[in-house]
Amino acid sequence: MFTASWTASPQRPSEGFTPNWSREGFWRQSLRQVVRLSAGGGLVRVRLSHAYGESPVRVAGASVGRAGEGAAVRPGSLTPLTFGGAAGVAIPARGEVVSDAVRLAVAAGESVTVTLYFDAATGPATFHAQAFASGHRGEGDLSQASGGEGFDAVSESWYFLSAVETDAGRADAVALLGDSITDGFGSTVGADRRWSDALAKRTGRPVLNAGIGGNLLLNDSAWYGDGGVRRLRRDVLGLPGVDTLVVLLGLNDIGFSETDEQPTYKPAPVVEAAELIAGHRELLRQGRTAGLRVIGGTLLPFGGSDHWGEHAAKVSHELNEWIRCAGEYDAVVDLNRALADPEDPDRLRPAYDFGDHLHPNDAGYEVMAEVLAIAL
Repeated sequence: MFTASWTASPQRPSEGFTPNWSREGFWRQSLRQVVRLSAGGGLVRVRLSHAYGESPVRVAGASVGRAGEGAAVRPGSLTPLTFGGAAGVAIPARGEVVSDAVRLAVAAGESVTVTLYFDAATGPATFHAQAFASGHRGEGDLSQASGGEGFDAVSESWYFLSAVETDAGRADAVALLGDSITDGFGSTVGADRRWSDALAKRTGRPVLNAGIGGNLLLNDSAWYGDGGVRRLRRDVLGLPGVDTLVVLLGLNDIGFSETDEQPTYKPAPVVEAAELIAGHRELLRQGRTAGLRVIGGTLLPFGGSDHWGEHAAKVSHELNEWIRCAGEYDAVVDLNRALADPEDPDRLRPAYDFGDHLHPNDAGYEVMAEVLAIAL
């Protein structure tokens, strides 16, 4: 039985997030991406997504291996990937492909590299903007090279790679559906300190991060991905081994309508708690139809941030009270109270604040993982 061990939710190619290769894509170049697995096994396969592509993308060669230093692969572990027995594959426009399974012994918590070589121009690349980890690009076909030489450009985004799966033989993965807080904004770059990473360490279960920075519950955005109610099926329900869904969404719906100053999301309608509750109920319906246990997370305190205001305070309080008290979720994890400043409950405790009064730091993400581990 295969289980998703790592995931990244696809986003449309866009500008910003420098350095960003999504608009230009790749041509006669190799891309080596390093990801941390949350479930081990003896077989590995990868998913490649071109969810926002207008034409097929050809991958001429690919490999997987145990990560070494930088762009290097640990000696003796580099393993060619095949697709239906072939060394290359065309990822269809608005589609995905899954590689054949290959033998590679990996452990939970270990990092692997996935290398893709593109011999023809890809055009704009489906990507995940905020990886908080380094990806490496080099000229020519380096897909079968163990050393890191030749990979001379670095980006903190993931491209085309949407999942790594292992034959963990278990079906107890936890999927976190959220925005930049789930994505890991504010955590130490390159250190795997998101709350998904901390949760995997605490529980020993596979944990899948389906966060997108800026993501909304109700609406789609050019920069911030499809809304949660639309992308849940693609980003979570289609993955193998998932049995629990954790929802932490709605803060950007509230905050963007409060400021009305988000140039990448127009229009920014004023949102009410009833609309957000309806969105949460739709996620509950989809999750339960798929047979998942669904846990609701209260929105973190965000007083003093650029998302805060009188209306934002009212709606966030109403939504959190519904999550806590309505009894519609299978369980509730009260992240709001766990991270609140005792002196001002509308604000993050200073020890957990990244500095923008909106995102936690590494310590805050550890507390979130601890509270969720108890709920699980």
